[in-house]
Amino acid sequence: MASDQENSQDANAPDDTSEKEITRGITIMKSIIRDRDKAVTYNVNWNADNQLIGSNAAKLASYIGTLVRMHIPITATRWSNKELGSAKDKIWTKILRSFNIEDTTIRKKYILQLAGKRHRGWRTFLTNKYLKDKENFFVEYDPEYPVKYAIFITEEEWVAFVAQRRDENFKKVSATNRERASNPTYAYKKGRLGYARLEEKILDETKSDATSLPPHVLWKEARVGKDGTVRDDVQHIYDECETLSQSISTAEDQENRSVLSRALNVPEYPGRVRGKGHGCTPTSLYKNPRRRNPSNQEVMETLQALQAQVLQLQKDNERYRCMEKCSSQLKETSEKASINCQNKFPEGISSCQLYLSSPTYRLVGKGKVHNTSGDLLHHRPLPDGHLKVSVDVVLDKDALLPIPDIVSETTFLRDAIGSFVAWPLDLIFIDDEVFAQGSQQLSQKIGSRQKNKRDLPVTSLPKKGAFVPRYQISLETLVDSSDMATAGAIRLLDMEEDIFGYSCTETIGKEDLEHIFRHQELGVGVIHTYIRFLYDNFMRGNDQLSNRFRFVSSSLVNKALICREPDSCREYLVKRFMASSTNNLYLWPYNSGCHWLLLAIDPLKEVVYFLNSIDGEWTNYPDMKQLVDTSIKVFRSQRQARVPRTKSSNITWIKVQCPLQRNGIDCGYFVMRFMREIISMNQIEIPITYFDEYKCAHYTRLQLEQIKEELCQYFIEKRLII
Repeated sequence: MASDQENSQDANAPDDTSEKEITRGITIMKSIIRDRDKAVTYNVNWNADNQLIGSNAAKLASYIGTLVRMHIPITATRWSNKELGSAKDKIWTKILRSFNIEDTTIRKKYILQLAGKRHRGWRTFLTNKYLKDKENFFVEYDPEYPVKYAIFITEEEWVAFVAQRRDENFKKVSATNRERASNPTYAYKKGRLGYARLEEKILDETKSDATSLPPHVLWKEARVGKDGTVRDDVQHIYDECETLSQSISTAEDQENRSVLSRALNVPEYPGRVRGKGHGCTPTSLYKNPRRRNPSNQEVMETLQALQAQVLQLQKDNERYRCMEKCSSQLKETSEKASINCQNKFPEGISSCQLYLSSPTYRLVGKGKVHNTSGDLLHHRPLPDGHLKVSVDVVLDKDALLPIPDIVSETTFLRDAIGSFVAWPLDLIFIDDEVFAQGSQQLSQKIGSRQKNKRDLPVTSLPKKGAFVPRYQISLETLVDSSDMATAGAIRLLDMEEDIFGYSCTETIGKEDLEHIFRHQELGVGVIHTYIRFLYDNFMRGNDQLSNRFRFVSSSLVNKALICREPDSCREYLVKRFMASSTNNLYLWPYNSGCHWLLLAIDPLKEVVYFLNSIDGEWTNYPDMKQLVDTSIKVFRSQRQARVPRTKSSNITWIKVQCPLQRNGIDCGYFVMRFMREIISMNQIEIPITYFDEYKCAHYTRLQLEQIKEELCQYFIEKRLII
């Protein structure tokens, strides 16, 4: 940066001494005035960032300083003062007469901002030369009127200027600024050259085809001395910028801070780009229009439009349901007909739960379903797709009957207790006890089908006094009696935004369920379903747990995606970390392609817990480790955390001595149990030797079967199969 004294001198003048200054006189740029009278103008150039460059850039800068001293009084304390408008217009008009500059708003703004800098430099020069001593402290005596600058300053202006500078508030600000600038951490060493002309010089010397250089490259070059040496701390910042520039997208750079301000761990200047110099703004650098926050009126208009859309969707949905209900026609059938007997329900009378789907999907009552051939309702045939149900318990007193009872004129479910009503098939769910009645027969079928398979669960066949996988048996019964028994059938499970940071739908296929029943290797659909089980049964409604534990989606970050799309994986992890305001432990089931392991990440403390059921090291997964390290560094930068340089790359990895598997297929089951135990303990820090309550060398088959039972029970309770 130019010194204050240099602002009053010609661009090509030698270094000043007090004697030379007296003999040289003041700078008024007479050559420009003479050329102007001859109608001679000067060309100026602009770089890709709309900054002044070229051979006449220094001449224009010096001429601006002269015009400022001539037209702007030194008593003007604020450059934005509207009273200076006419003087600024005069400066702009005179510059246009001597320099070939487009008369546009962007050019005028640049020139007048530069004039404002020259004015501040001029006032600072007068203060340092006439109002301060050699030790840079304000003098007590009245300073002499600077006769040398009489053409610029009147005596009245000088008296007022001295009074302004001797104000106690100004002295405090001056002392603070002097202390801050006395010993800069990274000193600028290019004098009056400036970043724009330094960039021009580098591009010319290297004969590069580039139009601009990254800010951190210019920042480093501006701190290289005449001997060409680079200080270690400057090189360290440059290296940190190079690392960040490989991991931060341009969009992130624009929305937050440049890599240079991140590496320096300082806030970015408003409207400026650090390391680019005067005139370069985020808008000009990124070539994107500045985003404007919507007004309150615009927000309300958008909200009203969304509400209208929601209302219309509700009306369309209700209209569709009415049409669907009206399309169900009564069919005449004989008493011996079997049309009302449904294979998906046990024959006879079974306890059941009654659901409704409008206006919300919910359990409204309990009763008994009568699945018998030729059953009639009040001497009339049942509507197609319905079964006869007796109502025993009402859980929603305001629930309406799916089909009002014309005979008794009943419309509310609460008025149908003890009587029979018609209920839609897809909203009737028999109680789990019904499945248990046939578990012996089903388990024998499972045993015969798996007779020759290896690594069978020891608890697959119920024995006297042994563990019986009740929910697994029940779930397989449901699968066999539904369309899921056919190949290619799927079910969809909604994953709300709080689980993975975005809303999505998980697909569960028949093969996923077969893997559970046969105790085979698990896919991501099963792992994510168990995560949904943990969220619903442990964290939902529990602010302490939901604010402490979070999950990372294995669908968005896995071995294949890390190799193919590392940027998207990193962006997702950083966004996930930024969602927390307190210490959180992020549980990430990581699939390396053929093996599941668990990472528990505390991004604020920069600690990564590594739980691997095959006793492997994290160094065996270099791509995964690099992604995690980089994501934590970017997260650290975005939250503006101050970390000592000695620890800037010191992210702590801890290998937890967790239970180990004894075969090649249990890794997925181990990861699910790890997550359950970590959440159950409700501790952010995981002991290296694992939790005492769950410490063991290996999980037993029963411990893994318990996880499978929870998963199968969740499938049944969520009605994912029917």
